[in-house]
Amino acid sequence: MNNSLWTVMSFTMRNKLRSKGFIIMTVVLAALMIVGGNLPYLIDKLSGGGDGEAAKIGYAEASQAQVVEGLKDHYAKLPEPKVELVGMASEEQLKSALENSDLKGYLTFADDAAAGFPKVTYNSKSAFEGGISSSLATALQQVKYDTLLEGAGLDETQKAQLYAPVAFQTQKVSFTDEKGKTEEEQGMAIALTYIMIIMLFMAVMITGQLIATEITAEKSSRVMEIIVTSVSPLKQMWGKILGTFLVAMIQIVVLVGALVANLTLPHNTDILKSFGFDLSSIDPLLLVYAVFFYLAGFFLYATLFAAVGSIVSRTEDLGQAVMPITMLTLVGFYIAMFGLNQPDSTLMVVCQYIPFFSPFLMFLRIGLAEPAWWEIALSIGILIASILAIGWLSAKIYRVGVLMYGKRPSMKEIVKAMKAYKV
Repeated sequence: MNNSLWTVMSFTMRNKLRSKGFIIMTVVLAALMIVGGNLPYLIDKLSGGGDGEAAKIGYAEASQAQVVEGLKDHYAKLPEPKVELVGMASEEQLKSALENSDLKGYLTFADDAAAGFPKVTYNSKSAFEGGISSSLATALQQVKYDTLLEGAGLDETQKAQLYAPVAFQTQKVSFTDEKGKTEEEQGMAIALTYIMIIMLFMAVMITGQLIATEITAEKSSRVMEIIVTSVSPLKQMWGKILGTFLVAMIQIVVLVGALVANLTLPHNTDILKSFGFDLSSIDPLLLVYAVFFYLAGFFLYATLFAAVGSIVSRTEDLGQAVMPITMLTLVGFYIAMFGLNQPDSTLMVVCQYIPFFSPFLMFLRIGLAEPAWWEIALSIGILIASILAIGWLSAKIYRVGVLMYGKRPSMKEIVKAMKAYKV
């Protein structure tokens, strides 16, 4: 690697890695990733699951003995019952025990002849008792079935068949020789697609802005005039882009590592599998496409931000100058969000060939639909050709832009200046 290019890269990396703002942001984001990685476990704990202690639910001993016995039998059959029924003499005692936190809540019953089963009310200190309320509702439904079926003359085998859930699953149909994706594989593909789109959008919006801001700041402080005497503008541009890219990669490795390390902890993997999430079901080829389209999208937009930053002399004018690039990024992001539900729509099929949108959309279609091999090849070919063409054009703009001061030059002035230089 050329020494001057490496010098610019290392200088850019040192400045960013030593920045207090970068360090603080990375630590904060890593902490959020750790919390996010343990979120399944935290939700399970907060909802009352897995804590080894059943919630004490009271009832008045003189009311609905048959229903209460049915509830006790239901929870007695569970390996880890979340509810323990506690009988008390009256509703006043139940309310007093709830106030003293001796009970999590208590049940009251009212006759309902039309339904053939009493109306049940769960009384607690909070209106949001999702986990316990759901458990009680499921148990009461089971007790109701048992009560109504007692006189139907069904034996235990027939009851077991009646209660058994229907064997049902969702599978993506494949029109090639490959096996269609299962529901779990499709779910993980959706999750990976969503994460990649968010990461690419953030990389373009944050890292691209950093590249443009640094170049404009060097111009406005006249440091650029000193730099160009020892390093060619072309090497400056790619040195800053590659240096910022490596810093972004270090940050992503730290954040993704923190997230994955916590998701793969035993207490999280068991809960994730119960929700149908299994990291091992991710298609390795999909990960390869994710890396490629992330890199392609980053470098496509990074060269544009560098070119725009080079023609702006004041940082105050940078926001307006990069607005068209920002709008392109937003359009691609919002089309991708639309495509999560309709990956085979005409809009998606057309826009997957537009290089500014294809890093978002082609990867999304690979993950969620089944594009033909030639569609993927054509989209990748157009994207690579566009990166080379835009990189060449951005280098020419950067070559003349870094030496143009004063008001932002017009397109006519830039084109005229570009004709005088070769890249």
